[in-house]
Amino acid sequence: MTTMTVSIFEKNLVMAQNELHRFAVRLTADEEEANDLMQETSLKALDNREKFQVGTNFKGWLYTIMRNLFINNYRKASRDKVYVDQTDNQYHLNLSQDFSIDSTEEAYDIKEIHKAVHALPKEYRVPFAMHISGFKYKEIAAHLGVPIGTVKSRIFFTRQKLQKELRDFR
Repeated sequence: MTTMTVSIFEKNLVMAQNELHRFAVRLTADEEEANDLMQETSLKALDNREKFQVGTNFKGWLYTIMRNLFINNYRKASRDKVYVDQTDNQYHLNLSQDFSIDSTEEAYDIKEIHKAVHALPKEYRVPFAMHISGFKYKEIAAHLGVPIGTVKSRIFFTRQKLQKELRDFR
């Protein structure tokens, strides 16, 4: 296994920063989170420099690190949101502890969300609804008879559209 010199490795890492940033923004859809993810990716790459093999796609290696960090952070955030009800039945709810629909304002937000989702064309609404219901991309693709890339892009497009439409309700 041949390793890259430290200076060449660091130079390649610096040259990849713009592309990594674009990828981070696509993953997180938030500038601050993208910057955090970029920093975490760069640190992880520097810490694992000796594991990079010369002749491998350097940017691909960095993208893989970033994607894995994003997935791990997402899973950690999802676990942190799980609320364990301490009653006898021990229900696990995937809701934050302060979630409630007691106020008219909050109920209105949920109605607006449902309205925005139902206003989507069926080709976008169905994959998105299946995804948030827990179906995997592969399962959605098989059910709809479309390529997995189409499913991913439709879900991504739907998220972007909903974020834009519902920006006022945050």
